[in-house]
Amino acid sequence: MPAAPSPSPAPPTKQPPAAERVYQHVKQAVLERRYEGGTLLTEGELATDVGVSRTPVREALLKLEVEGLLKLYPKKGALVLPVSAQEIADVVETRLLVEEHAARKAVPAPAALIERLEGLLAQQRAQAAAGDFAAAAVSDRCFHAEIVRSGGNEILSRLYDQLRDRQLRMGVAVMHSHPDRIAKTLGEHAEILDALRAGDADAAVAVVHRHVGWFSNLARGDVR
Repeated sequence: MPAAPSPSPAPPTKQPPAAERVYQHVKQAVLERRYEGGTLLTEGELATDVGVSRTPVREALLKLEVEGLLKLYPKKGALVLPVSAQEIADVVETRLLVEEHAARKAVPAPAALIERLEGLLAQQRAQAAAGDFAAAAVSDRCFHAEIVRSGGNEILSRLYDQLRDRQLRMGVAVMHSHPDRIAKTLGEHAEILDALRAGDADAAVAVVHRHVGWFSNLARGDVR
């Protein structure tokens, strides 16, 4: 009986372009506060960290400057920009406009939406308990995005998605500088979920207003 042919080796995984690797490395580190506001990054250090030449590093840093995360200084490097009071105020104002409308429109909430929100809340609780603030901030953002998407308005959903990086960065900053806020966030998410389950649009909007509006307090201090 002939031997079975040996399986062919899997093709090697193709790496993304060098500039994209640098972009993702720096952006993730900024959003997760591994590169804090005020940190000066040099092309040489980043090239060594990612294992690329300086040319793709420059390309990646230019892209991140356009996105408002860095400020480039020729021959010196790139400064990680702190979260400004104006940025916080702008994000809060936009979130309130979108999320209060979305919460009202989500009632009556379909069973599939309730199930997704329950899963995200359980996930965020576990992440917060483990001290994984970056992951908890992602789950926090996904919880709210699910409610926005449930309204079926693609334009509003795309607008909300444009806030994603700013929300993640602010969320991680809050969890580090206001650890007591984590329990309140989880409690308010549970209140939003309860209001949607009960079909109470006014209650859902009121909790969203209190929950999102709290972030305006950060604009009065220095959050980095």
